[in-house]
Amino acid sequence: MSHRLQVLVPEALDRRIRKAAHRSRLSSGAWVRQAIERALQENHQGDPLDQLANLGAPTGDIEQMLAEIEAGRG
Repeated sequence: MSHRLQVLVPEALDRRIRKAAHRSRLSSGAWVRQAIERALQENHQGDPLDQLANLGAPTGDIEQMLAEIEAGRG
């Protein structure tokens, strides 16, 4: 389901949006939706645990890691 969002922009910005949309062969609305989606993806912080999981860093067995931590404290 789609929802309408009305945003007022200055004339100069409207011209820039229309030109960018024309260059991309998109409607102004489609171009703005894509721009908003890109901005949200770039600025989305998300769940820190998901971010760590997406790093692809090596991991180990939790029990082994805890034992190594304890061994390092001694």
